[in-house]
Amino acid sequence: MYDPSQPYPSQRSPVAARNLVATSQPLATQAGLRALARGGNAVDAALAAAITLTVVEPNNNGVGSDAFCILSTGGSQPEIIGLNASGRAPLAWDLSRFAGRERMPRLGWDAVTVPGAVSAWVALSDRFGQLPFADLFVDAVHYAEEGFHVGPKSAYYWQLLASTYASFDDFSAHFLPAPAAGEVFRRPELGHSLRLIADSRGESFYRGELAAQIIAASEQAGGAMTREDLATHQVDWVQPTTLAYRDVVLHELPPNGQGLAAQIALGILRHLPLKEVDSAPWLHYQIEAMKVAIRAAFDHFADPEAMYLDPEQLLEPGGLQAIAQTIRPDQASELPPLALPTSQDTVYLTTADADGAMVSFIQSNYVAFGSGIVIPGTGIAMQNRGAGFVLDADHPNCVAGGKRPFHTIIPGFVSAAGQPVMSFGVMGGHMQHQGHVQMVTRIFDHGQNPQAASDAPRWHLTPDYQVLLEPGFADDTVQALGRMGHDVKVDGTEATFGGAQLIQRLADGYVGASDHRKEGQVGGF
Repeated sequence: MYDPSQPYPSQRSPVAARNLVATSQPLATQAGLRALARGGNAVDAALAAAITLTVVEPNNNGVGSDAFCILSTGGSQPEIIGLNASGRAPLAWDLSRFAGRERMPRLGWDAVTVPGAVSAWVALSDRFGQLPFADLFVDAVHYAEEGFHVGPKSAYYWQLLASTYASFDDFSAHFLPAPAAGEVFRRPELGHSLRLIADSRGESFYRGELAAQIIAASEQAGGAMTREDLATHQVDWVQPTTLAYRDVVLHELPPNGQGLAAQIALGILRHLPLKEVDSAPWLHYQIEAMKVAIRAAFDHFADPEAMYLDPEQLLEPGGLQAIAQTIRPDQASELPPLALPTSQDTVYLTTADADGAMVSFIQSNYVAFGSGIVIPGTGIAMQNRGAGFVLDADHPNCVAGGKRPFHTIIPGFVSAAGQPVMSFGVMGGHMQHQGHVQMVTRIFDHGQNPQAASDAPRWHLTPDYQVLLEPGFADDTVQALGRMGHDVKVDGTEATFGGAQLIQRLADGYVGASDHRKEGQVGGF
């Protein structure tokens, strides 16, 4: 059983069922449920939802995105498996290409790494799917060709970002004028591209007709991406890193993502006293632990082949305990400002089926619609993950050809006693690892149900260590943090605090949640 109480203002209730899908867009949730109803499993549902999201939530993800996944197989002996489908930099990239710049560009071809989302769909379907691959595209193709009603939050950001991309002619032709909420928007060119991907099991995107169109656009605009860059892309099946936290285990993918930072923070918090939920001391300990984790991420996280320290060294128990002992209960620490590019623009989804399988899946353009590059005639918007590199030759995350950049997007997973207990994520760039910490502590330290944990006000530690608090914390809590020395500010900017989707296992079935900060939905049967 779970506690169904909702102590925070909310427009949503937890949903319990034997099959669940939680996404940031109701049309995608329904696509996932239909995949389950047709005999698919949790992987099929996740993929149907993810592919649909590329059509109906283009301000956050697309066919040109990257993706990561953690999943648990069903049955009596479940296995937790990770997938890194992020793309690599064009082989021709090196520091000299970006000479004279202070940082990596966010727009244009010099921000585009090889998109990996399509390869994630293929790899997951091949290994775990039950439905034919083409069946996963039915809803996405329908909405692309027949149109979909634009959601209110998507419309808001679509309109807000229109001027950012207005100078990109192919973007303007496909995405502008920006639609209003409730307006029907059609993307027939993308529908055709999705059909090519479905029929070729992704080959068209990396080696066929679509690949040729991508490379032609790159060459015409002076980009560095080549046919070889696309054709040699491959996913990596990886073993998630683990961190024992009280009675559960948090699973994250190893870098180039930032999930390890959530584990570092919780590895420190397990050595600190548990305080009353939402109190100033409770927030203080989490923020102090997160400062250490963020510093570690900015200093060390990169393509795993380029890192100077491996995850095991960064999670060394003695080191985390020693750090915990330096945290004062009534005094904020000071750390020098750091800054890597951050963004709040991602989609996260999670699914679970009656056979016990659970999927934690995330895909993202990085910033908004991505680089501004839309491949003519295809509707494919290219991500801008290259902005995650740095231009410091001594940093492990320095830009280089064939290298994966630092990634903010991270799927989360929790197990207990060898059994999966929660699949979750909190999209939102620099908020993601912080959101993972907050969900784990609320649910497993304080027994909140997933919707209550999602509804609760959040804290956000900026890259320069300012503490932003979402409205909803008590005034005396805010003031107490200030007296401790935190640079604290109440911030009502919804996007700052991300968007969560969560599914927690029950004795029979699951309970799920979808964040009111997004236009999403959790549904089941």
